[in-house]
Amino acid sequence: MSQTVTRALRILAQLGEGERSLDQLAEVLGVHKTTVLRLLQSLEEERFVYRDAAYRYHLGAGLFALSGLALEQRGIRRIAAPHLAELNAATGQTVHLAAYEGGEVVYIDKFDSRHPVRMYSRIGLRAALHSAAVSKVLLADLPLPERRRVVAGIDFTPHTPRTLTTPEALLTELEQVAAQGWAQDHAEHEAFINCVAAPIRDATGRVVAAASLSVPDVVLPYEQVLDLLPQLLATTRAVSADCGRPDQT
Repeated sequence: MSQTVTRALRILAQLGEGERSLDQLAEVLGVHKTTVLRLLQSLEEERFVYRDAAYRYHLGAGLFALSGLALEQRGIRRIAAPHLAELNAATGQTVHLAAYEGGEVVYIDKFDSRHPVRMYSRIGLRAALHSAAVSKVLLADLPLPERRRVVAGIDFTPHTPRTLTTPEALLTELEQVAAQGWAQDHAEHEAFINCVAAPIRDATGRVVAAASLSVPDVVLPYEQVLDLLPQLLATTRAVSADCGRPDQT
């Protein structure tokens, strides 16, 4: 049974990357087509998968409904949404909300820029732990032993010439992030994008999410992105207050 579930989840992960044929799915899973077909038929019955007229498979409406329910259960997303929408409207820039779960940082909300240059990021996508500003904010709040453990397990892929590529460099930056209360991604994940991020805290002071502003350098240079930091910090303080955090002003 566990093998069946694993295979079904691998099918969904593959379809999350794009449509697939039965032959393609069988090849990826390394099993006979009849095995994959049985799984697909079960997933179709639950509307997690659908087959088009060309006999290619896609993610189905049932999965979208389930993902919508999962997002609705994230209380921080509901609380933060009006504040992040206001920040998005005031700055015109892309605003992200991210959370740390199971050793990963995941985007749980996004408000697109009004500019024609758009970011690839999407809700549900994982953020790079060593280069994304939201990741740095969330990792900086971890207890030091856990922070070191997580950092030790990172694959330090150099996305750009500015990407941090060693555990020592990231740990040093995380100390700075914890001290100053915000983080930056200065063209570290994508060479043409600069970001600033700040923590959202609950009533206990624990960081429960991170919000960020992301700006292509053709829209604003790095220095002007930093000028947006006061607006971002005011927003995250307001969200934190709605989460029960005492006034920190």
